[in-house]
Amino acid sequence: MKNGVVGAAPLPALTWCCQGWSPPRCRSQIRQVRIPLQPHSRRTSGVTTAAAAIAASWRPGRTRRTPGAAGSCSARAGYEVRAAASFRSPPPTDSRGATSWNRTTAGASTGFACRRSGPRGPRLLAMGPLSARLLIQRGRPKCDRLGKIRSLDLSGMNLLSEHLDPKLLSRLKQLQELDLSNNQLETLPANLGLSHLRILRCANNQLGDVTVLCQFPQLEELSLEGNPFLTVSDNLKVSFLLPKLRKVNGKDASSTCSQVENLNRELTSRVTAHWEKFMAALSPDEEAEKAQADFVRSAIRDVRYGPESLSDFTQWRVRMISEELLASGGTQVHEANISERPPEATAIQEPRAGPVASKRPGDGPVHVSPNKRVCTSPLAQVEGIPVGSAGSQTALQLEPLHFLQCHSKNNSPRDLETQLWAWQAGATSQTVATCGGEAVCVIDCQTGIVLHKYKAPSEEFFSVAWTALTVVTQAGHKKRWSVLAAAGLRGLVRLLHVRAGFCCGLIRAHKKAIATLCFSPTHETHLFTASYDKRIILWDIGVPNHDYEFQASQLLTLDTTSIALRLCPVASCPDAYLLAGCEGGCRCWDVRLDQPQKRRVCEVEFVFSEGSEATGRRVDGLAFVNEDVVASKGSSLGTICLWSWSQTWQGRGSQSTVAVVVLARLQWSPTELAYFSLSTCPDEGMVLCGDEEGNVWIYDVRPLVAQRPPPPATPQAPTQILKWPQPRALGQTVSRTMVNTVVADPTFTYLTALTDSNIVAIWRRNQP
Repeated sequence: MKNGVVGAAPLPALTWCCQGWSPPRCRSQIRQVRIPLQPHSRRTSGVTTAAAAIAASWRPGRTRRTPGAAGSCSARAGYEVRAAASFRSPPPTDSRGATSWNRTTAGASTGFACRRSGPRGPRLLAMGPLSARLLIQRGRPKCDRLGKIRSLDLSGMNLLSEHLDPKLLSRLKQLQELDLSNNQLETLPANLGLSHLRILRCANNQLGDVTVLCQFPQLEELSLEGNPFLTVSDNLKVSFLLPKLRKVNGKDASSTCSQVENLNRELTSRVTAHWEKFMAALSPDEEAEKAQADFVRSAIRDVRYGPESLSDFTQWRVRMISEELLASGGTQVHEANISERPPEATAIQEPRAGPVASKRPGDGPVHVSPNKRVCTSPLAQVEGIPVGSAGSQTALQLEPLHFLQCHSKNNSPRDLETQLWAWQAGATSQTVATCGGEAVCVIDCQTGIVLHKYKAPSEEFFSVAWTALTVVTQAGHKKRWSVLAAAGLRGLVRLLHVRAGFCCGLIRAHKKAIATLCFSPTHETHLFTASYDKRIILWDIGVPNHDYEFQASQLLTLDTTSIALRLCPVASCPDAYLLAGCEGGCRCWDVRLDQPQKRRVCEVEFVFSEGSEATGRRVDGLAFVNEDVVASKGSSLGTICLWSWSQTWQGRGSQSTVAVVVLARLQWSPTELAYFSLSTCPDEGMVLCGDEEGNVWIYDVRPLVAQRPPPPATPQAPTQILKWPQPRALGQTVSRTMVNTVVADPTFTYLTALTDSNIVAIWRRNQP
């Protein structure tokens, strides 16, 4: 290993060409699977399907097409949803614990897949399994028996969750203090048997769930600092689950316990009132079992109390209170006397909710409310037609083509929960790379075939970037390599060789999760990574040598005051300046490599309005429309801002805070939810953005970018709003979803949307 990169696997003798597969020759090759849909159901285990594709086929005569509105569809549209097996059994894992790239045909019923991985690829450096001898060495007081140890220090050992063997640790019958800090733990086993534990330190790990702590009823002191995926709601859960807790992260826990009591008392009252209202409206003909399930779902959806930041905790408690009420026949609900409530009774109510569906960050821990607030846009009723003020622009003719479910957890076709976050256009206009959950997929937009799939267990991919490298072979010939960089939860950058089908490099870029990354448009080996540790690092990944090994080096470190969500090299001078949309606003850094400083602070902060409140507002969407015009989102509710880089920069002077020169404002959804990424199609002058209802907002901004300031007084309406086509999955209609990211290829032939419900939706543009 050198410069943070672990050695790569040698190129296999046999390589698989990305375009070497043929699509199914007829729809009879697709095996139809009908499974009842269970809303918010947990992912099932033991499912042998490796990838599922929701194939949408257009049936003429089953639906009406509005003139000028091709591509839109309603719940009655003629789409058949079909699940297809890509291969028959779960793929094997390589020496890195990551599944090798898989060649799959999403629709081939024969279940055929080809895999090839190198014998010595990069692997994570982690401590081996614990032993009794090791525990005795690190335990106190010094003794020769595990049963006599009262204090145990296992900090800083690179331990993974699977290294905590319950059979071994349960022999520590008298253990009262346990230090697991500075490891790589994502969860704790549920049956450690440490019933006398009073002090637990789990700082600086990757924990995503605290409900497992209920197994320590005697716990008095707890440390969870440095776990980026825990939220303020998890602090409340801890106070509820552990009745004897006195200190959390070194602070007194009494005020938090009091807050939990008040919340629980009010939630109990509201759920009881909701039960009475629900039962009064219940029809006598409805089945009891279905009515009970409907009540729990409706309570979680409708019972609200407290700020949005606590919604994870309140909905967790609403579910448990609702199920308690059902179990008692509606006659009683246990109110919140926290000190008397047995914690074991609460743990079984909540399935594990680790960091897997939680990218949406705040300045501190990451938090996503499972039941997201929905705001209805007044324009959302428009379906596939122009909605501009004069209606002068012609709507694009977009036809729904494919709906793919290829990022499923444990390959389960029931997984409609995995959030998909990032895309990257491929080597051809019809190829796209997507990431979400533990998988990275390369998809042919024309055929809907998943050309490649890479899986890394325990990873949660947040971002992916594509580059092409010129490699000189041993024979002296030059070849072009297509390389994908993928990163996320673990803070690692995986360099994936697309054609050969293996992970050929691993960069240990950050100690915390990576929110986004991008390659320089002028230097094919220069990669920017932005992390939750509030740093942006510029890497030179280098060109692989004859043994196909990368030797990455760190070029620059850029300090930020908040998490960077989007990275965007300035189009007119990409080697000089980098723009970033951050939790705390839009900022710019000098990235010229001829300057001596290798660690730099923000050069300029851009603001989008006048006044003291103009700074510090989240910018979660950022892209260049052309070499001068920037599209940004998040600084003001319900709008997208178009502004001029050159005019803004010219008026900067020596100021560190500069108001942007606004060219136009675009009307967007009025939702208060964040992290809907916008994109642009510069060749066509288009801006694209999804919303919380599954719609795609399309703007033709060519007339707007040519006008001079000041901008029009009112935001400009979108050229077109593409409605969610409502495909059917597992026997039911997916009527609503959230479109996190939407992108079109350079010629705007294909439009791809990534959703919160594990669906990749692809439209094709029909030329008039």
